[in-house]
Amino acid sequence: MTKRVALATLGCKVNQVDSAAIAEAIERRGFSLVPFDAEADVYIVNTCTVTGRTDYQSRQLVRRAARRNPAAAVVVTGCYAQVAPGTLSTLPGVVFVAGTAEKHRISEMIADLDRPPADRVLAGGLSSLRTFDGPSAVRFAGHTRAFLKVQDGCDARCRYCIVPYARGRSRSLPLPEALARLKELGEAGYRETVVTGIHLGAYGRDLKPAADLPLLLAAAERQGGMERLRLSSVEPREVTEDLIALMRRSRLLCRHLHIPLQSADSDVLRGMGRDYDAALYGALVSAVAAAVPDIAIGADVMAGFPGETPAQFANTCEFLQASPLAYLHVFPYSDRPGTEASRMEGKVGEAEKKRRAQLLREIGRQKKRDFAGRFLGRELSVLIEGRNAGGFVRGFSDNYIPVLLRHEGLDLANRIVRVKIEGFKEEKLHGVMVGE
Repeated sequence: MTKRVALATLGCKVNQVDSAAIAEAIERRGFSLVPFDAEADVYIVNTCTVTGRTDYQSRQLVRRAARRNPAAAVVVTGCYAQVAPGTLSTLPGVVFVAGTAEKHRISEMIADLDRPPADRVLAGGLSSLRTFDGPSAVRFAGHTRAFLKVQDGCDARCRYCIVPYARGRSRSLPLPEALARLKELGEAGYRETVVTGIHLGAYGRDLKPAADLPLLLAAAERQGGMERLRLSSVEPREVTEDLIALMRRSRLLCRHLHIPLQSADSDVLRGMGRDYDAALYGALVSAVAAAVPDIAIGADVMAGFPGETPAQFANTCEFLQASPLAYLHVFPYSDRPGTEASRMEGKVGEAEKKRRAQLLREIGRQKKRDFAGRFLGRELSVLIEGRNAGGFVRGFSDNYIPVLLRHEGLDLANRIVRVKIEGFKEEKLHGVMVGE
C-alpha cells in the first residue's frame, strides 16, 4: 500500500522552498501527499526556531501529528531540529530528526522506515558545510509564483538571531546552476520567480570565481525565458549602486525591495549587532526611491529590543513616518534562548512591547494606504493568482500591491494583465482590465 505522507511547514520563505523540494522528492518515490490534518502514515514537520514561540509551535505540530495517528512515524526537520535535536527526538511518534545537512535525505529515510534505524538523530555539526546542497523544487502547490533558493546560511551575528547556528555558513548555488533552474521554472510555466535566500545579498561571495547578486540578475535577464523576477529580503549594505542601477533599467526585475530596518535608532541598532546606522538606512531608501520610480520598499521593524527606551522608540516612529517606505513587517522582540540578546538587561515588558508593536502597525497601515493611493487612475501590471471569496479576480502588481478586479470571462490565473486602477478599499486596489 502506498505510504501517505503529510507535510507541515513553519517559518520563512526559504523553509517553504525547502518543503516544496521535499514534497517533490517524496512524490518521485511514489508516495502520496495528503493534508497535514488528514490521517497519514508519515508526518513531516519542517520547523522554525527564530523565536521561543516558534519552537513551541513546532513541538505542538509534532504532538498534533502523533495524536492524529498514534501509529504514524513522525520526521522532524528544519532549523529547530538542528539546534535542539535531543529535545525533539523524545516527543511522541518521532522516528527521525533530520538537521540542516540531512534535510535532502528525508524521502530516502521514509523509504527505509521498515528497517530499524541506526541513529534516530541525524543533525551533525555545520562547520564543514561549505557548499550549497539539496534539490530545488519545480512545482509549488497553491502558488502562482515560483521560488528559487540561491543562497543558504548566514555569516552575520545579529545578537537576537539564532539562524547562523541553525543554517551554517553562507553558501551559494553556483551561477550556471542558478540560471539553469531559473530557465526550468520558466519552462514549467511560471511567469514570476522569487529569488530567495537566508542572507540573499551575500550571494556569490563563497563561489570561485566570486559572483554577486547583480551579476546573477543581469545574467538571468540576458538569458530570458521568464517575465518577472522578484527579490526577497536584501540587507541594507548589500543594496549596492550596481543593484539599484540594474533595477532602474531592468524589464525583468519587479519594482520591489524588502530592506530590513529593525530600528531607526542608531544606538539600538548597535546593540542589535547590525552593521549600519539610521542615517545610512535613510539615505539608502531615499536613493532607491529616487532612482526607481514607483518602487515599493518594505522593511522589517522590531518593537521592544532589550534596552530600547521610549525616546529611542519615538525616534523609530518619527523616522518611519517621514520615510518613503511602502509597508512594514512588524515584530515584537521575542526572546530566543542561545542568543546574546536573551542575556541582555533592560528587557521591555510584554504589555509595552505589544503597545509599541501596535503603534508601528498603525504607521505601516498608513504607509501602505499612502503608497497604494498614488496609483488611483493609473495602470499597473498584475499577475493574476485566482479568485477570492467575493468573486473578484486577485493578484499582485509588480510593485507588490494587492489588486482586485471583476472579470467574468476566461480564467486569468497565471496571466499578467494591465489593470486600470479605480479605487482603494480594505487595503487593496480595485480596477478593471485594460483591453478586454
